[in-house]
Amino acid sequence: MTQAPRVYGTDHDAPATGPQPGHSYRQLVGGPLDGQLVEVTAWTDEEITTGAQLLTPHSAYGPGGRTSYGPTFSRPDGPWVWEGDVP
Repeated sequence: MTQAPRVYGTDHDAPATGPQPGHSYRQLVGGPLDGQLVEVTAWTDEEITTGAQLLTPHSAYGPGGRTSYGPTFSRPDGPWVWEGDVP
């Protein structure tokens, strides 16, 4: 059985950590959160086209560090790619 991708911000062992019907997501590609989904259901179009800096204990800056993901010019509605870690 194939496991659904984990949604960013959910606990590893929490039930229903995969995507939920009626919600919008962007897949994260590369970097420390590779393969996870970030929910963008309530985000504005401007926020979605800007991307996000997400907290992760796995960034180059350790716990409390952030990692940046954003859309690509060629695929604005596609997955978000890793842009690097930020303090």
